[in-house]
Amino acid sequence: MGVKSDLDSTFDYEIVDEFLEHYSMMVDSMDVMIIDLSKPSMYELSISELFRVFHNIKSASAYLKITPMTKLAAFVEDALENIKTNYPSVNEETINWLLEISDMFNTWKNDLRVDNELSHIKFSLLKLPDLENN
Repeated sequence: MGVKSDLDSTFDYEIVDEFLEHYSMMVDSMDVMIIDLSKPSMYELSISELFRVFHNIKSASAYLKITPMTKLAAFVEDALENIKTNYPSVNEETINWLLEISDMFNTWKNDLRVDNELSHIKFSLLKLPDLENN
């Protein structure tokens, strides 16, 4: 029995189904927004949209008690808030870190789809990139 089975046994099917549908759309959109951070004309919109995506994942996963997802989304949301507030652009290291974050959330999307337990968070994701080196 995997995480989806646990969710189905605890929450109404419609709530779980809606979460999975929205989560999938958010994860599928992450990479484009992350790559767009490197484009000066897209930076502001992309950083704001990424922040919104991670905020929504954090909130929904907290409601469903998916703790690892909630914790990583909160960590990334805090990092994005710092970046958004203090940096007019991001460097390649930050973009690569965010792409690895996206990969983790995509792995979880697949774990949910096939009803596995959630894969463990890669510890390298918990080390913030060097934001000063732009």
